[in-house]
Amino acid sequence: MSRIQLSDHFNFKRLLLFTYPSMLMVIFTSIYSIVDGVMVSNFVGTTPFAALNLIWPFVAVLGSIGFLLGTGGCALVAKTMGEGESDKAKSIFSLLTYTALTFSVVLGVLGLFFTRDAAIFLGAEGEMVEHCVVYAQILLICLPTYVMQVYFQSFLIVAERPRYAMWVTIAAGVSNMVFDVVFIGFFDMGIAGAAWASNVGMAIGGFVPLYYFYKRKWLRRCHWDFTAIRKACSNGLSELVLNISLSLVSMLYMYQLIRQSGEDGVAAYGVISYFAFTFAALFIGYGIGVSPVVSYHYGAENKREMHSLLKKSMTIVVTAGIVIALIAQVLARPLSVIFVGYDEALLELTVHAFRIYSLHFIVTGINIFASEFFTALNNGPISALISLTRTLVLESGCVLLLPFLFGIEVIWWAVLVAETLAMLLSLSLIFKYRKRYGY
Repeated sequence: MSRIQLSDHFNFKRLLLFTYPSMLMVIFTSIYSIVDGVMVSNFVGTTPFAALNLIWPFVAVLGSIGFLLGTGGCALVAKTMGEGESDKAKSIFSLLTYTALTFSVVLGVLGLFFTRDAAIFLGAEGEMVEHCVVYAQILLICLPTYVMQVYFQSFLIVAERPRYAMWVTIAAGVSNMVFDVVFIGFFDMGIAGAAWASNVGMAIGGFVPLYYFYKRKWLRRCHWDFTAIRKACSNGLSELVLNISLSLVSMLYMYQLIRQSGEDGVAAYGVISYFAFTFAALFIGYGIGVSPVVSYHYGAENKREMHSLLKKSMTIVVTAGIVIALIAQVLARPLSVIFVGYDEALLELTVHAFRIYSLHFIVTGINIFASEFFTALNNGPISALISLTRTLVLESGCVLLLPFLFGIEVIWWAVLVAETLAMLLSLSLIFKYRKRYGY
């Protein structure tokens, strides 16, 4: 089969062939982050493992500029290409790339000064504080590599190179895994080794695509265009909101659990969040893969293809959600054993929580796709409304309110309740805007 292009008509087969590299890319990203956790949990200890999970959201918030300009810029550039203005699209891409690099350096430097305060604010005490500071500050030194990695993941799809994006991510992941073993297993560097291993992987994931775009002459001199920056930020607002909100929700989970269940509760949530992201990566990867296609046909005013893409995508994410939820129920124990098999009580807590928490996959895919769909239509505010309501309002509210009303046990049901309520909003917005966009 010839190379699939954004301008093609997509049946189910072509749609899955075009998007599967993006799905594998995000899944593999989540898997190699799991290796960090496995190595730290088994070879360094429960306290460093809890510290890693406690402080990571702080780093993720600072790095979310990559999602803002990557996903938002991707929608704008793909739409501009669909309008037949390839040179203008590459000029916008160049401006956004230079902007992302600049802000990543500034945010990384600023983050170094607030790491300890962030760890203490999140509830770390004593030895855990020091583990948090060591891990986060090493990552922040190389924050531009993380930002560039997530930024280019979207743009390689726009360049019609999803398989290239997948192989770059696999290379980055394998490097991370290898250096995890070397730094932690052989050189006994502890949690610092996990951070440096991540930096090696992210350097490959960030700067190999940078070189690719430079050689293909996508990167060029450009003039300042505030309108393009503003539009890209508006489009990517939902991804910024989503990543910040997810980090804040994780912080709330940690805050509640460390008060009620101690380090075991935090460790259990850490295991669950690793695999939850791996399963959710299918939906996230599908959204990354299909969004440039929607944006292109939106720019080309091909409403029939937009309707087809919406209908097929909803079928895919609903079916996948049911299958993933069933798989999670079966694999809850064997996956938990990988992390905490050395502690029977912690293992039972993790398995029990995992099986409840994973039920939300039945509906989560709809919400993730709906947000990505409106981003692809260059309607950042509506996409952001879905993301903001889903995470910061509903999930945060459930994490805080449900344990207060029914006890800490109910915290594992919070995400299912929130995602179900968010699904009602997502579907109503898709229905409301059908005539405006003609899908």
